[in-house]
Amino acid sequence: MSGRSVRIFALLIVMFVFAAAAQDAQAQGFISPFIGYNFGGDSGCLELTDCRDKKVNWGVAFGAMGNVVGFEEEFAYTSDFFGDVPGLSSSLMTLMSNFMIVPKIGPIRPYALVGVGLIKTRFEFTPLGFLETSNNDFGWDIGGGVMGFFGEHVGIRGDIRYYHSFQDFELFGFNIDATKIDFGRASGAVVFKF
Repeated sequence: MSGRSVRIFALLIVMFVFAAAAQDAQAQGFISPFIGYNFGGDSGCLELTDCRDKKVNWGVAFGAMGNVVGFEEEFAYTSDFFGDVPGLSSSLMTLMSNFMIVPKIGPIRPYALVGVGLIKTRFEFTPLGFLETSNNDFGWDIGGGVMGFFGEHVGIRGDIRYYHSFQDFELFGFNIDATKIDFGRASGAVVFKF
């Protein structure tokens, strides 16, 4: 997929999300701070369970949800994303715009989501002096979970998501062919509706 077609695809998704969200006149805003950990793919934790090298992933999501559809903007950050390696410090930041299918079933709201956005990685190598590189990649995510509310405005949330970059990974300006950033994330959150 070329860079231009990726941008057109992203623009179409954003336009669709806004059009779908505008259709639901009873949309409620929400903010949801979360904490979790990455697993699989390129993360330092290769499996969802039985992982000894879990790195905390934290962030916040905010958006609006109606009776069936919603939209979410999500920011997440984790340090030492690639695991504990002597002489290497790494981090990963994501900023994703997600379209949600989030039906209201009493106080329970199961959901599925898909979106596009930024996946930023950063490396610092320290054994031979200070050497740093970072990548800003366009990527996508897909996932789902469930929200449960205890009243009109407060609830909890748990979900699992998968992230994948569109571009090949670069290290110090060299393209590492057929290597794209990909990983999963499991998280729990508090949800405040307003």
